[in-house]
Amino acid sequence: MKYYFTLFLSCLFIAALAKKPKHQYVRLSTSQGECLIKLYNETPLHRDNFIKLAKNGFYNGTLFHRVIKDFMIQGGDPDSKNAEAGKALGEGDVGYTVPAECNDSLFHKKGVLAAARDDNPLKASSGCQFYLVQGKKYTDEQLDALETRRLQFKLPTAHREVYKTLGGVPHLDRKYTVFGEVIQGITLIDQIAESSTDELDRPATAIKMTVTVLKKREARKLERRLAKLEKTAAKNL
Repeated sequence: MKYYFTLFLSCLFIAALAKKPKHQYVRLSTSQGECLIKLYNETPLHRDNFIKLAKNGFYNGTLFHRVIKDFMIQGGDPDSKNAEAGKALGEGDVGYTVPAECNDSLFHKKGVLAAARDDNPLKASSGCQFYLVQGKKYTDEQLDALETRRLQFKLPTAHREVYKTLGGVPHLDRKYTVFGEVIQGITLIDQIAESSTDELDRPATAIKMTVTVLKKREARKLERRLAKLEKTAAKNL
């Protein structure tokens, strides 16, 4: 009986290890700190492309080459590796684009990861360049004016509340693909956004990044921890 019980526990343990995490995550590290980013399953083309590049070490050594306070921080240009000071950046690519995956439920709140792109009519994303949103907080009056003059559509009530409390960049909604969000270390965005920049919005001091993909075991552990935090927060409401 003892043997079968031990075997049963072993099977449960193996099954737990084999269970896949619900999402994929990456760690973005810089000299100013790091953050953890969850990639959305709702945008599989962008998720898989970002994972592929990260696993290949593509982003390691690239810069945050465009930084605008209260807006966003942009990086991922392969030409930024070892770029000389003052050089204009932002045109580098990987030779392909990613079809747009704009999703009305995914919006430009503070901390989201989104794909940069040029002004193409299909809104196809750059194959490598991305930005992390800092944005700012809005009042109801400001959001009303934005809807009328710029967006030409009504923001969902839930989105408005986030833009009023957390902040973001609502005028980019439905125009660029949002495909992830920072779940830990969001203050890194604020730190980088405070950087002194030149007339091209490039930081005076180079901010290099390293992007690594969390292994399944790390991802499962992270999701368990996040679930506990959510449960604790719900009890305290």
